[in-house]
Amino acid sequence: MVRISGVDLPDQKHIEIALTYIYGIGPTRALEILKAAEVDPIKRTKSLTDLEVSKLRDIIENNYVTEGDLRRLVTLNIKRLIEINCYRGRRHIQGLPVRGQRTKTNSQTRKRERARSGLKKFK
Repeated sequence: MVRISGVDLPDQKHIEIALTYIYGIGPTRALEILKAAEVDPIKRTKSLTDLEVSKLRDIIENNYVTEGDLRRLVTLNIKRLIEINCYRGRRHIQGLPVRGQRTKTNSQTRKRERARSGLKKFK
C-alpha cells in the first residue's frame, strides 16, 4: 500500500485517479505531478517502484499544499471573513450560499437545518 501525505492510496486504481484521493489534488494537478515525476498515468498504484513513489512524495510535499495544511488554511480564510464581518463572512455564518447563487428555488442543501444528534423538536 502506497502512503503519500498521510493518505493510503488504493492499490487497484490507476495512479492518476489514486492521487486525487489526497485533499488538494484534483485530476489536472495529478497529471502535472505525474509528468514532473515521469510516471505513466495509466500505471496501477501497486505496480509503482519505490523510486517512483519517493519521487511522487517529494514533488507533492515540496511543491503543493495538501491535506491538513490546506484544510487549516481554508478554515483560517473563512474565520478571517467572519471576523471582518464582510458579506461573504455573514453568508458563512447564516449557512447560505456564499458566491452569489440564487436561493429562492435552489440551495436547499445549504439552507437545510443541520441534523442534531439526540435532540428532538417540540411544538
